[in-house]
Amino acid sequence: MKHLTCLACLLLCAWVSAAEPAARPNILWLTCEDTGPELGCLGNTYTTTPHLDALAQRGMAYRKVWSCAPVCAPARTTIITGVYPTGTGGEHMRSLSPVPGFLKFYPQLLRAAGYYCANNNKEDYNLKPNGPVWDDSSLRAHYKNRGAGQPFFAIFNNTGTHESQIRKRPYVPKHDPAKVRVPAYHPDHPEVRLDWAQYYDRITEMDVRCGEHLRELEAAGLVDETIVFFYGDHGSGMPRSKRWPYNSGLGVGLIVYVPPKYRALAGPDYQPGTVSGRLVSFADLAPTVLSLAGVKPPEWMDGRAFLGPFMASPHEYLHGFRGRMDERADLVRSVTDGRFVYIRNYMPHKIYGQYIDFMFQTPTTRIWRQLYDEGKLKPPQTFFWEPKPPEELYDLQADPDEVNNLASSADRQPVLERFRQVQRAWALQVRDVGLLPEGEIHSRSQGSTPYEMGHDPARFPLEKILAAAELASGLKPEALPELRRLLAHSDSAVRYWAALGCQMRGAAGVDGALAELRAALKDTSPHVRIVAAQALAQHGPEADLNPALEVLAKTASAKANGVYVSLQALAAIDDLGPKARRLWPALKDVPLRDPQGPARAGGYASRLVERISARQ
Repeated sequence: MKHLTCLACLLLCAWVSAAEPAARPNILWLTCEDTGPELGCLGNTYTTTPHLDALAQRGMAYRKVWSCAPVCAPARTTIITGVYPTGTGGEHMRSLSPVPGFLKFYPQLLRAAGYYCANNNKEDYNLKPNGPVWDDSSLRAHYKNRGAGQPFFAIFNNTGTHESQIRKRPYVPKHDPAKVRVPAYHPDHPEVRLDWAQYYDRITEMDVRCGEHLRELEAAGLVDETIVFFYGDHGSGMPRSKRWPYNSGLGVGLIVYVPPKYRALAGPDYQPGTVSGRLVSFADLAPTVLSLAGVKPPEWMDGRAFLGPFMASPHEYLHGFRGRMDERADLVRSVTDGRFVYIRNYMPHKIYGQYIDFMFQTPTTRIWRQLYDEGKLKPPQTFFWEPKPPEELYDLQADPDEVNNLASSADRQPVLERFRQVQRAWALQVRDVGLLPEGEIHSRSQGSTPYEMGHDPARFPLEKILAAAELASGLKPEALPELRRLLAHSDSAVRYWAALGCQMRGAAGVDGALAELRAALKDTSPHVRIVAAQALAQHGPEADLNPALEVLAKTASAKANGVYVSLQALAAIDDLGPKARRLWPALKDVPLRDPQGPARAGGYASRLVERISARQ
């Protein structure tokens, strides 16, 4: 994955030897939250970003950059390791997994090479590091605190663009809401326009702050010694951008300025004032910064350096993912080649717009849902509130908003099949442990780590699990006999997908597998029991309702079953609506704290109980 062609190697060696820098560069990252590629230097004429545009004019911007995850914690987990989170157990929002002893966060590798590493100040990683990561990670962190003559790596993160900051009311926008471009998937409504205008206002404020950091660097006499990066941590905070692995949720703008002194590190394709079409993944940031510092990226990193002496060949494809978002489980994988975007929905029975408390605090989300419930919307604005197709394919050239699904288009079948195979190969390559129920990521890796478990075929028979997931989520009616057979499989994750496959097919799927689903209510895996219970309660005969609800009642306690089992059971109770009414009064007394689980995920069970309680 990291090898250049022979000719490229010769050119690279010649380029590096021609102009070796006298000393190691400082590296400054200016980052922000929830900000896509809405920058003037990338062609957006509505935005106001003069400082970043000037930085891009001196440096180079990249227009085809994917954050891998469309939400902060897993995106930042990708950056800090250079490893795809679906292979480390770090894909789910605010989860927490250990990593193998050999896997170091990139600041640890930089510090070992003599760099002073300061982070001001957000971390939000879904992985537990082996040892200290930063010299300083706080609101006081600054490169000025380094030792004399010591090179630095420093991050300054701006939180003013976060989702929570683009929905304040009352609010008088500076950008004219009447002039904002409303994407095709959003309703054209005053509240939606106001949220979008406020988003652009926050970008302008962030741009001003970036200008202040750049002036501070200049005042310190460090401009000629410092390579500067700018990027947002994923796409915009607006609904169907944030949390969704479309280009709208994963695409960000990236700017890199390399001063003349270190131009040899920039590579032969670095042209100041231009926009690069190179595909860049967030997994590439760690190996790139190591390369710029003269440190060879370790082989276990999934990313590829795009600058420095260890620059690798460009990607042909970028990969994205969606796992559990706050209190709601999902499983989506995406791929792009820069033109097409392929989406694989492994849980197509779940609507796009599952109720997530934090997302519904945005006026756009609420008015969008209200208009849908009132029957006032037409496609494509309706799609977000409906079940997903198993596969989606979009042509970004003709359809930048990704609303015209080409997956069933006869003339796009070769493209669809190509992406289907690329996604499958990637899952096998990174050993995608996200195909397990979240609780099993941790239970199967007891005594080691999810990464090591995922690379052990005895503990994680990925090929069998992936095949079951594909069969289940493909929604083909003729797959039901095989799903029934797989409900007796020796591996619990295969049984989990078989039960989900029956549930996904609605009444026909449940009716065709009644005996197997009833037996699954006593499965050794709580994840299988919960899926079987929800399927029977939702689509089975009346006689199955009480036994199914009893299973959900017993698995709802986080104290007794762990937080991830509890989340699954509570979400099932919520999804069942009035059918689970008899369970509602008792939920107020269910223990929702998992004493062995991560505190980061602990509050999500409470959100589900609050949501259910609001129905009473």
